[in-house]
Amino acid sequence: MAVLSLAERLSAIAGQAFEAEGLDIAFGRVQASDRPDLAQFQCNGALAAAKQAREKGSGTNPRAIGEAVAARLRDEDIFADVSLAGPGFINLTLTDDYLAGFAALVAGDARSGAWAKDTPETIVIDYGGPNVAKPLHVGHLRAAIIGEALKRLMRLAGDDVTGDIHLGDWGKQMGQLIMAVRDEMPDLPYFDKDITGPYPAESPVALDDLARLYPQASAACKADTAKNEEARRITAELQAGRPGYIALWRHFVSVSHAGLKREYDDLGVTFDLWKGESDAQPFIQPLVELLESKDLLEESEGARIIRVAREGDSKKIPPLIMISQDGSVLYGSTDLGTIWDRKQSINPDRIIYVVDARQSQHFEQVFRASDLMGLFPEDRLEHQGFGTINGPDDKPYKTREGDALPLRVLLDQMKTGAVDRVDTSLSERGYSKEELADIAAKVGMAALKFADLSNPRTTNYIFDIDKFLSFEGKTGPYILYAAVRIKSVLERAGMAEQGSAVMITQDAERDLVLSLAAFPDAMRQAYEKRMPHILCDHAWRLAQSFSKFYTNCRIADEPEPAVKASRQVLARTTGEQLELVLGTLGIAVPDRM
Repeated sequence: MAVLSLAERLSAIAGQAFEAEGLDIAFGRVQASDRPDLAQFQCNGALAAAKQAREKGSGTNPRAIGEAVAARLRDEDIFADVSLAGPGFINLTLTDDYLAGFAALVAGDARSGAWAKDTPETIVIDYGGPNVAKPLHVGHLRAAIIGEALKRLMRLAGDDVTGDIHLGDWGKQMGQLIMAVRDEMPDLPYFDKDITGPYPAESPVALDDLARLYPQASAACKADTAKNEEARRITAELQAGRPGYIALWRHFVSVSHAGLKREYDDLGVTFDLWKGESDAQPFIQPLVELLESKDLLEESEGARIIRVAREGDSKKIPPLIMISQDGSVLYGSTDLGTIWDRKQSINPDRIIYVVDARQSQHFEQVFRASDLMGLFPEDRLEHQGFGTINGPDDKPYKTREGDALPLRVLLDQMKTGAVDRVDTSLSERGYSKEELADIAAKVGMAALKFADLSNPRTTNYIFDIDKFLSFEGKTGPYILYAAVRIKSVLERAGMAEQGSAVMITQDAERDLVLSLAAFPDAMRQAYEKRMPHILCDHAWRLAQSFSKFYTNCRIADEPEPAVKASRQVLARTTGEQLELVLGTLGIAVPDRM
């Protein structure tokens, strides 16, 4: 069973005090204080209680309610101070004995105080979304990092979570690529309609070929209407099952899969499923039949569409195209087919899409269509969009040529920067080249991931390698160093005996305990808001609190045995919680730095 947070415990106590005054127990909600210089916690329920009383015809003053509730709370021996501020804010400060007892609970918890859901769900998280035949670029970074963090966070909360990469492997780009290979190698058997197989087992193209051919084909289609129409026709024939095209397409997918996996492995991002848009193809016809049975499919300029606009919409919501004019399927139809597939194979309670915020209208169309046809409820489909990574000009990060920066280039930039930092500080301390390389890789990845995740998911941010790699300030390397320092401290001080009591003798110890105690609430907020930056904020505060503790409290050389043991417990508990939070964010911690 999860450890109840301090805020939950205090809310229950304050709620009983409100109830004793004939008021709703919900008014007792307690939160961390907005003014930690005045108190540790606060309860603002007296104001809401007075407002409710006025609505019912009572002239009860919020301060009078606050005074009555505060008087009851002063009878509780867990509070060192209960005071009233302003029109009725109740300020609460706990005794050191109560805080020490709570710290002991966290220290003895295998989950370091992590919050857990009362009712876990089965969830699919759709993140990644790369396209076959196209190398990953900077635009794929946030989907991967945020999706991985949300997956880990939800698993820590108790959910059964499946991560799906959802490859773009079935759209017009496949037709363009088949056309490009045909133009370059027309004698291959895949293009002869009279040949139905077997086809060569080895791919005629490598990953570098795909990366070269796709941009050529895309540019040709933009410049030449006839080429564009030909690519559309080839796409429709592929989706209709033409054997040669299917065989060549399988080579594209296989070659791309190997390259993509290497990139994601370097990022520390994994997927349970490597399904793509093509996996939705078997469900397209059943979807069409279902839509027809509900009279939801109609003809429009040669295409078949689903009207999803609603009366009262504040903005225009276009119809969702189910089948295009040339008979091919588009993103909307494959997304609906994928929902059908997930419903049959996984039967999730919820499906979450971690995709660029600029795709919000598309997902609104898909979610509405799914709800209209009774496929999956709209309120259990979530698009958790994110902002862009920008350059110094505050525009989406691109190369000098104006193209999206390849992810490999970005990762190499971070790695080179981390190697320079690590070599400068550690090369003279007896580290082997292998260990230096491992530390540099972890520092670089911590810098990259923390820089991304520490920004609210919905905002844009500017990519700044020097800032990200700094060991000072709110950065991944700073927090990584704090985690490693704790390991070093414990190595010198030894581990406290099992059952050693926690005691608070200095302000820095109290501050550290309060930071540890904030974890379950931070985790719950990060989960409910789908905002990993809240966990980053907690890690930052915890690292700061430990730094203050380390500076002001002797540990290894503390002469008083009971105090030394207590501080060892606090250091160990901090290290375990900090590593748990970093691991949830997808950040690995080296053994030493």
